[in-house]
Amino acid sequence: MLNFLPFKILGLLSAVLLGLNVLFWVSLLFFFSLLKFLLPWPPWRRGFDRILPWIAENWISCNSGWMRLTQKTRWDVQGLDDLNYHQWYLVIGNHQSWADIFVMQHLLNRRIRLLKFFLKRELIWVPVIGLAWWALDFPFLRRHTAEYLKKHPRQKGKDLITTRKACEKFARHPTSLMNFLEGTRFSGAKHQRQQSPYEYLLRPKSGGLAQALNVLGEKFHFLLNITIVYPDGIPTFWKFLCGKVNRVGVHFQTIEIPWNFRQGDYAGDQVFRETFHQWIHQLWREKDLRIQLLLDEAGCIKNSDCLPLCLPGS
Repeated sequence: MLNFLPFKILGLLSAVLLGLNVLFWVSLLFFFSLLKFLLPWPPWRRGFDRILPWIAENWISCNSGWMRLTQKTRWDVQGLDDLNYHQWYLVIGNHQSWADIFVMQHLLNRRIRLLKFFLKRELIWVPVIGLAWWALDFPFLRRHTAEYLKKHPRQKGKDLITTRKACEKFARHPTSLMNFLEGTRFSGAKHQRQQSPYEYLLRPKSGGLAQALNVLGEKFHFLLNITIVYPDGIPTFWKFLCGKVNRVGVHFQTIEIPWNFRQGDYAGDQVFRETFHQWIHQLWREKDLRIQLLLDEAGCIKNSDCLPLCLPGS
């Protein structure tokens, strides 16, 4: 354990280890992805489809390695025991920090299939890592704002068509598809601007999740609902690298998705859409209460920016 080092040195060391890890594993991903592209024979492609996730799982294991080396985080983890590596999962969670992704990958690696995220199409151009997302078949989507659709009404509905096409490839192998329903990281300013009805969450968006169910409802029978709290305050990514995340609380809840939500037409059926929204908001109300419970257990209160503060002596 190297957490005795000064924070800035520890942060630089973590950043170097993270960067070297990315370069090594992404190079392997690119090599085998290129072979997959050049050798389209189905038996070969099936072999590459097994190799590429294996590379990604080893990449995550190495991330966990440098996290254990540089951090002294205390973990409070609940509900992780009943997961099935050979099952399809739709995964949702609250989003507060870039550290969330490392937390989820660290805890879920090889317990379920590699988490794949809905990504904005522009992110494919992120140096190095965008190539990795492409190689691993992450779904890249083009999202249009309400203002854009008012000016270009012919584009209405194309977001959902893009989501459908992105999800169809997941029918061949067990997949874990992650969606941050809030669409962005939580902050007190965003919470106030949205006038969110929740204490610790932004308003959820359910269109992408509903469309994934519409395409692959016969596969995605289970929803994995993840709740993450940072009892000592939501960390920046730099604080995470510096080992300043002393405690993390994570609650996993596996929910069987109601049959009617795996069959409905979100885009064309207003009644179904409203019912689905109600279900998501009920899950969000329960998540809000879960966050409060986890913070209470950790001995924390909430400050004016909706960030937890530890009680004196905790």
